[in-house]
Amino acid sequence: MKKVFIGVGVVVVLLVAGGIYLYSNLGGIIKSAIETYGSEATKAEVTLNSVDLDAGSGKAALNALSVGNPSGFKTKRAFELGSVAVQLDTSTLNSDPIVINSVMIDGPKITYELANGGSNVDAIKRNVDEYAKQFGGGGSSASSSEGEGPKIIIEKLTITGGEVKVSASFLDGKEMGSSLPTLTLTDIGKDDGGASPAEVIKQVIDKMTAGVGNAVSGLNLDDLAKGVGEGAKKLMEGAGEGASGAMEGASGAMDDAGKKLKGLLGN
Repeated sequence: MKKVFIGVGVVVVLLVAGGIYLYSNLGGIIKSAIETYGSEATKAEVTLNSVDLDAGSGKAALNALSVGNPSGFKTKRAFELGSVAVQLDTSTLNSDPIVINSVMIDGPKITYELANGGSNVDAIKRNVDEYAKQFGGGGSSASSSEGEGPKIIIEKLTITGGEVKVSASFLDGKEMGSSLPTLTLTDIGKDDGGASPAEVIKQVIDKMTAGVGNAVSGLNLDDLAKGVGEGAKKLMEGAGEGASGAMEGASGAMDDAGKKLKGLLGN
């Protein structure tokens, strides 16, 4: 009996030690999961500097979370999400679904790069849509119940204080900027008894993509690119024909494009 008690005591000590280790490293586990699954979903490098977690209160902070760019784009990253504050309903941590009361993303910076006939933001959205289909998101009939853990309900997600910068070859290395309107999502996954992590990522990216699209559309990029393109075309035609009238037209068109660019850049 003495040996039995000793054996039971050893098992208990091991379990307690394992629990302490898991708790003390929970931030690292969350960090690894976000980087791994985020990178898989976006097909871009997702990095997270650290996670501050208070399991007792259910508060968490994600520090320096960023999303790189898919292949084919030159800027360093697409999203820098600033500070991300999360409030969990701790009573649901061992339940399915897990309820997250609020997520606040403050001061995200988005670089909207135009290249290869499209933008990096649209490319990331397509990648996330394809990823979500594996788990039943995006209209796929695939089962979402196998191997993905508990589902999630997010009562409120807010993105505020965002900034969008546009990078494109015709801007000659300069960037145009616009503020991102406050974006809010409520009751994510609530109607379906919870959403998979892939479905949550998809809804957030869809909302951010729409907001970025609205912000960028106000910059009249199409008109600017058209003006620069027409000016360059006239310049080449004028040089080829040697016609002074065409050269004057080209100069005027380029001047107009330059004025548009300066106005939009605020200088």
